[in-house]
Amino acid sequence: MNVESIVKKSSLNLANRITMGRILLVPIFVVLILSYREAKELEGEWLRITALVIFGLAIITDAVDGFIARTRNQKTTLGTFLDPIADKLLLISSIILLTLPNSSLGYHLPFWFAVLAISRDAFIVLGAILIHMLNGSVKVVPNPLGKMTTFLQMISIAWILLKFPGPQCWVWAAALATFSSAIGYFIFGSRQLNGSIKIQ
Repeated sequence: MNVESIVKKSSLNLANRITMGRILLVPIFVVLILSYREAKELEGEWLRITALVIFGLAIITDAVDGFIARTRNQKTTLGTFLDPIADKLLLISSIILLTLPNSSLGYHLPFWFAVLAISRDAFIVLGAILIHMLNGSVKVVPNPLGKMTTFLQMISIAWILLKFPGPQCWVWAAALATFSSAIGYFIFGSRQLNGSIKIQ
């Protein structure tokens, strides 16, 4: 039995357990932010700080499970699906929550940013489904611009939760990366549909 077959069979390995743990952090984060909106400014600061810690922990575990999967040969089909789901659940939930006006935070994401971010992810998912239906499978490759989009969105969210001044700069940078990555995925997906990228 070779390493590849072992990796495919061990779906519930350490990397995937960490990813599932990250998914479980999302509802906790949501409850904390919603509770913070309803709490008085000074009394609810512990909710904001705890939410920030949860958000930071989710980001750290994202890096950790990826490192473990690469260095310990624990890449699995399950992990390929779970990891982006965990990222999107955290980011989309955060973006929606921080789009709602919150006087305690002093700044909320503009509505157009939420529409852009959610539309881009919906576009990617629907495109992948379409390609899978027509080609039988979808080729997934690392996208530096996609990683940059995720990074800038995370920075924007953390910046707001930290109540640092000037979050607009990060929001505009994240918006530009989000829009550019959507175009990149569209071009890549079109090539798959046209058969210029051979599916293994």
